[in-house]
Amino acid sequence: MRFAPVPALAPGAHVRLIAPASPFPADRFEAGVARLRTRYRVTFDERITERDGYLAGDDLRRLEELRRALHEPGVHAVVAVRGGYGATRLLSRLSPADVPDRLLVGFSDVTALHALVARAGRRSLHASMAAALGAEDDDAFARWVNAVEAGAPDPHTGLQTIAGGRAEGPLMGGNLSVLCALLGTPYAPPIHDSILFLEDVGEAPYRIDRMLTSLRDAGWLNGAAGVALGQFTRCKPGPDGREIAHVLTERLHDLGIPVVGGVPSGHEAQNAPLPLGASAVLDADKGTLSFSDGAVVARR
Repeated sequence: MRFAPVPALAPGAHVRLIAPASPFPADRFEAGVARLRTRYRVTFDERITERDGYLAGDDLRRLEELRRALHEPGVHAVVAVRGGYGATRLLSRLSPADVPDRLLVGFSDVTALHALVARAGRRSLHASMAAALGAEDDDAFARWVNAVEAGAPDPHTGLQTIAGGRAEGPLMGGNLSVLCALLGTPYAPPIHDSILFLEDVGEAPYRIDRMLTSLRDAGWLNGAAGVALGQFTRCKPGPDGREIAHVLTERLHDLGIPVVGGVPSGHEAQNAPLPLGASAVLDADKGTLSFSDGAVVARR
């Protein structure tokens, strides 16, 4: 399946912020808005700071905010404030027909919305969200700007070879926990012949093992052309001492496709933007992941 790039941003572009998942600290939100406003026009719903337990407001508030961001004329990009949990609760009331030709940016729980965009045949950007951008250094923000404005990122080199080989295909995936939650639903992203990217945070190694085993047993990994592993942050071993690196290797090395680890994307300070849906080349023998283009294309 081919995924179409979406129009690139330019200085002054209209960025609409959304909170489709969990609430967020006000100071981090304000810092992120200030950072984005150094280059773009930034707007958001006046109720974006609402809280409903572990959600950023009830489902109706978050759904209406998302629909407005997707359909309001003149919006160039939809950028999530943070992840957490909640985006999957909205999927049953959305369809690929709701996805416009504009850029979606986020990661973590926003993996659920990336899956929606992929089902619509469009690309999106796995990258830092508004609540993190205010704390990032200038170099990291420059890489974020380049990803939303210019296209193909620099190749990732020095990756760890888990299973050798070379594969080409669109980059798909995101957060492992969210992808596993989409198993057996109509909302999982298409991954046939793709390079599957996976990352996670705060999960014990045995839980990562359980999720990867579920993906294997469901046959979900059978169509992937390769696997690129990102950051598995705060996935500390229990009393048994089993390290996350052992689990990832043991569960993925025998798939018969190239597998690498060490892509610098996920829940750490260095969160390299990844263009989901863009054409990628994974060379596990050389330890590289490269792209021929990015999530965006210059506006005509």
